[in-house]
Amino acid sequence: MQLRDLPNIISVLRLLAVAPVMYLLLSEEYGWALVLFAAAGASDGLDGYLAKRFDWRSRLGGILDPLADKALLVGCFLILGWEGLVPAWLVIAVILRDLVIVSGAVVYNYRVEAVEAAPLPISKLNTVLQILLVVMVIMAAGPFSLPGGLIETMIWACFVTVVVSGAQYVWIWSRKARLRGWREH
Repeated sequence: MQLRDLPNIISVLRLLAVAPVMYLLLSEEYGWALVLFAAAGASDGLDGYLAKRFDWRSRLGGILDPLADKALLVGCFLILGWEGLVPAWLVIAVILRDLVIVSGAVVYNYRVEAVEAAPLPISKLNTVLQILLVVMVIMAAGPFSLPGGLIETMIWACFVTVVVSGAQYVWIWSRKARLRGWREH
């Protein structure tokens, strides 16, 4: 193990934090869930900073980082949906979008060319809104009260960016696939 592996180790730790966050949410320990979720979020910023600042980027890190992020967000959405704190239709939309994007990337990778992942600006916005929604819902369910209508507004903002970013990925990558053509195996 070398210092340059630190971003990957942080991503693995964030991935390992998914189960405890989900357990804390199921146990309605919202204060602790919020603390651990915030720590995982801070670690996401830290591993990204280290990877970019010291050029400690790696192919493994390019897989681990988004995997840890998605696992944490999807896990939280599933539990919060299960508990009735987030509408089921939003949980389905979030998961369906991710499945469409991942499936499309796998098909593109094997049938067209290697995928060079580059998140779209709307996708980054969607991730930020999803994180904010999770934080707000956990806060409102547990240690803090929030102004009325704030969570409802965030739910709709998340839904709009889920749909728009998902559609944008499908349009861009299907267009690229048509232009480059299918590989025969």
